[in-house]
Amino acid sequence: MSMQFGYVSPEQIMKDRADYARKGIARSRSVVVLQYEGGILFVAENPSPSLHKISEIYDRIAFAAVGKYNEFEVLRQAGVRLADLRGYSFDRVDVSGRALANVYAQTLGTIFTQDPKAYEVELVVAELGADESSDEIYRIVFDGSVFSQDGFSVMGGPSDQVSTYVRENFQRSATLEDSLRLAVDALGRENGGDVREIATSQLEVAVLDRSRPRRTFRRLRGSQLESLLHRTQPDVQGTGDEDTTDRDITDTPSEQSED
Repeated sequence: MSMQFGYVSPEQIMKDRADYARKGIARSRSVVVLQYEGGILFVAENPSPSLHKISEIYDRIAFAAVGKYNEFEVLRQAGVRLADLRGYSFDRVDVSGRALANVYAQTLGTIFTQDPKAYEVELVVAELGADESSDEIYRIVFDGSVFSQDGFSVMGGPSDQVSTYVRENFQRSATLEDSLRLAVDALGRENGGDVREIATSQLEVAVLDRSRPRRTFRRLRGSQLESLLHRTQPDVQGTGDEDTTDRDITDTPSEQSED
């Protein structure tokens, strides 16, 4: 029996899509998500002041992503709409990180198997619990696989290198300052073991803060971030030190590249 010309096995198609997505994600800059004594910390290397990799989804839930900005921005907005609808229809406590992670996993799995091109994204959905033991961190990869992470998660860029450094130095219930320093040091790890210092202006940092009453998400910017990193000279003039929740959560910036 002759084989049809141009036939490609399903296994090869899936492998090619996976390789394509991994290469795109590996070109992005890393994101570190880890627990600390007062909540969950998100740290990303991000030179853009307006194209966020880290955002609020709901009261106690946050979202982080690496890869193609236009692709994960679509997913972020869909998560915000889903959370708002569920909270409005039922109760705010019915909105959970696990449910959002499952929806994202189903969406990415469908795109990976049915669309011509896989999304070049990885996501983290984190939910702040009443105490450290009830915090939840979920990592969702391009093919729809979802993983529950224990204590921390790393994605994008040289993730193996960064993850190894975080794993070797991670301490539960560490202070915000120590956890932030660990994340920044990990992001500065280069191939070959060299270490570089990342300017504060190149960092995007946010927390889910357990001490806040309802909307726990806040960004760390300006002089407050400088102080936490024990840097005396700010990298950017006029950044300010205000702690605000994410106010552009449903805006769609026009640029479509995260780097």
